[in-house]
Amino acid sequence: MRFLTKCLPVLLCLTEIAWSGEYAILASGGRLHIDGHEAAGAKVTLHLGSGTIELDASEVRTFEPDETVPAAQAPAASAPAAPAEPSPEKLADAAARKYGLPPYLVRSVMKAESGFQQQAVSPKGALGLMQLMPGTALTLGADPHDAAQNVDAGTRYLRSLLEKYGGALRHALAAYNAGPGAVERYGGVPPFAETLEYIRRVERDWKEAKSAP
Repeated sequence: MRFLTKCLPVLLCLTEIAWSGEYAILASGGRLHIDGHEAAGAKVTLHLGSGTIELDASEVRTFEPDETVPAAQAPAASAPAAPAEPSPEKLADAAARKYGLPPYLVRSVMKAESGFQQQAVSPKGALGLMQLMPGTALTLGADPHDAAQNVDAGTRYLRSLLEKYGGALRHALAAYNAGPGAVERYGGVPPFAETLEYIRRVERDWKEAKSAP
């Protein structure tokens, strides 16, 4: 349970605070499960696990309570074993098939982004296996803390970038790493050392995977 620190009465008049499992219904049509939210004036802050996302209030249409009722627990002796979580590689392959991309390309991006670690967090705040920024995940209607949603959204985003740049892989990878704005500013792959090395790693790993027996 979360605890709220004491606030001055005047602040309580200005800020609406809600803590409970709920869904944020976005103006874009997306639906995102969150732990809670805080609304203050024209801004609203969404809480997801240990992270937060701040949006303009106009970007959130409404909030709906999470009305899921936990099932009664069966005796421990008769409880079935929990299914094994899919491996990062299987998540990558499933998303690649769904969006028509080569599986080892998605695996290579995942490796370069997070090293196949769901708990990875970049210094800039990118989250999970394919390192989605919270704002990007929100736009894609995905919970970045959920491995399957994270990989699905990251792969969908990669596919959209490939379509945007007419199938030019290096442009799409540069936009995934540095943002489409940087690609547009430089009229192609930006001359950032980090981005150039990122593209080399993805291309190298993908080529090695394709040539493996």
